Amino acid sequence: MANLKKVLAGSLSLCLAASMFTACGSSDSSSATDTKGGSTSKAGDGTGINKDTDRVNTAELHGVDSSEDSKKTLTIYCWNTEFKSRLDKYYPQGTSNELTYNELADGSKEIATINGVKLNWVQVENEGNAYQTKLDEALKGQQDSTEKVDMFLMEADYALKYANGDVALSVQDLGITDDDMSEMYQYTKDVATDTKTGELKGVSWQATPGLFLYNTKIAEDVLGTSDPEKVQESVKDWDAFTATAQKMADKGYKMVSGFDDTYRCFSNNMSSPWVTDDKITIDPQIKAWADQTKEYTDKGYNNKTSLWDDAWAAGQKIDGGVFGYFFSTWGIPFTLLPNTVDEEIKADGSNAKEGNGGYGLWKACSGPQAYYWGGTWICGAIDSDNQDIVADIMKVMTCNKDVAKAITEGEQDYTNNKAAIKELIDGGYTNAFLGGQDHLALLTEAADKISLENKLSAYDQGCVELIQNAFSDYFQGQVDYDKAKSNFETAIKERYPEIQEVNWAE
Repeated sequence: MANLKKVLAGSLSLCLAASMFTACGSSDSSSATDTKGGSTSKAGDGTGINKDTDRVNTAELHGVDSSEDSKKTLTIYCWNTEFKSRLDKYYPQGTSNELTYNELADGSKEIATINGVKLNWVQVENEGNAYQTKLDEALKGQQDSTEKVDMFLMEADYALKYANGDVALSVQDLGITDDDMSEMYQYTKDVATDTKTGELKGVSWQATPGLFLYNTKIAEDVLGTSDPEKVQESVKDWDAFTATAQKMADKGYKMVSGFDDTYRCFSNNMSSPWVTDDKITIDPQIKAWADQTKEYTDKGYNNKTSLWDDAWAAGQKIDGGVFGYFFSTWGIPFTLLPNTVDEEIKADGSNAKEGNGGYGLWKACSGPQAYYWGGTWICGAIDSDNQDIVADIMKVMTCNKDVAKAITEGEQDYTNNKAAIKELIDGGYTNAFLGGQDHLALLTEAADKISLENKLSAYDQGCVELIQNAFSDYFQGQVDYDKAKSNFETAIKERYPEIQEVNWAE
């Protein structure tokens, strides 16, 4: 997900999101105080997976030994607190497993145990590939370790690295059926499908289609309207988008903030994978991004910023002078909202209203082409010694319609359940930050157009990072086009020595 660690760094600000939108409330069917001062409950309606016959236990098949301590601990590898917060808040309403809780200082609670098994969250920052490095070390020694990894998370840009490896359990072996997953978007399955065996190795509670988010004050000033349908006409394709960029420049505004703002619109519409048979083919969409970004930089249509830097974020203020940003569904609560308000949204939501910076003054339209950006996938680790619980978590969090609805209402995630999203749209869902706009219909339209069949490779993360780095110097006029190409080729071969050929689109 690009480097979502940086995006999710604003998660403290985002704890606010639950209070400013319709709360979903997850209640336990029964509860009592445990001996340690927390609470225990049996929650939900029995929709989880609880029968041993539902799955293949790879630990038993491989003759793997575990310590008693390991069996009593569910170890989950992650890079931030996003999934933990979702699990704590929404898993109870969909599981029949017995849960105990720890009471937190702010009055909330976190899940302490599931069926007597203690949760152990191993959080490793994703900066400099640290998360993958730590996870790889743990998975490499999984069979011989007395402290098993039970579950781990992965992002889209490197999902195939784990899906194609022998480190993640097949979801079918965990007892999750095609019928269970029938409401998921196909592309979310394609991301985590082993290209050698066809097995699905991970599932996601979220789909991540993208939109174009725009500043309504600038729209009114330049276009004479902020109506989403009319603004869409001004950005409906790249020709219209560029023409509007000139109009913005004529009035002193920037169309986008920086070099990488449009990148995902292009890269997620490639016609072939980055790497095939140890050869890189630069798709025409990547060349189109480079050509457009150079033009926009030279003509002053952007601020020459890079994703996640301070100058890039500053443009999101309502007076920041940048017309719009391309964001997936997570970009609204995790990035745009905290960057555009003047004061942190209070827990009671009392200042979640227009007048607090740009709150209520941004809207969304489809933009020039459909795309997706990021997402988080849940994987069961091979030889986990708690596969029953792993299976239940994965099913409840990704297949349960009521849980999916609750997550969307409470967190603004565009959840990976078509039926849940349709019910929300039909029920009149609105987003307060977007001035009461229902953007779910736009996200659905985009999601329906996403296809990743035969477009992914295990090298995507490195290719994305290095192509953006290499061409940044070109956009700024520090090197010419051929030198930027050469710098990319050098960098990619250093990272992946097995790649010896790079073919460029004309």
